[in-house]
Amino acid sequence: MATDLHDLLRSLRVWDPEVTDLPAFEPAGAPAAPLPLFTEWFAAAVAAGQTEPHTMSLATSDDSGLPDVRIVMLHGADADGWSFASHAGSRKGRHLAGRPYAALGFYWPVLGRQVRVRGPVTAAPSGDAQGDLHARSTGALAAALTGRQSEVLPSLDDLARASESAWERASREPEAPVPSWTLYRLRADEVEFFQGDGRRRHVRLRYRREGEPGGEAWTRELLWP
Repeated sequence: MATDLHDLLRSLRVWDPEVTDLPAFEPAGAPAAPLPLFTEWFAAAVAAGQTEPHTMSLATSDDSGLPDVRIVMLHGADADGWSFASHAGSRKGRHLAGRPYAALGFYWPVLGRQVRVRGPVTAAPSGDAQGDLHARSTGALAAALTGRQSEVLPSLDDLARASESAWERASREPEAPVPSWTLYRLRADEVEFFQGDGRRRHVRLRYRREGEPGGEAWTRELLWP
């Protein structure tokens, strides 16, 4: 029997109280800069049992300004920015080479929270990228060694052969270099924290960077939900 998408959608709930706890959020007590609050919310999502809290949506745009989005993994967040990685020749890598600006979206439904981040993106030094890669799992290195990300794949057999060879090399040579592997850092101009509310009185707190590019002063403001 065919599935009726609209009936299925209407049957679903958002923030089912059996699996979601909507904590109170008082913006007046938020820190002066967004990174400490992001760290606090990330730790809370981990403690609450959120599945894969380190995954995020990454939005980029091509040379024509057309948007694209995909799920990637957060590699770090510190004074240098929010970090993620990819091959320089991948679609996202090509987008960032032409338009070095991106947006990130985190969603932690177990707490009814979202965090949105956007700003300019730069590539970290190659040594940082290789160090980040080699600190990860053998599987991560094997995937990077397989390469050809976003290129047309002739068949799954081709992928299996390339992957098998990459796994063998990653196991034998855990420090194998992957020159195209790039660590990107997004230095936020704007960060928004969204806390869901059961009566739809959602709390949205936006941080905007003030002054000259690279400045450390932030403006905080509430947004209508």
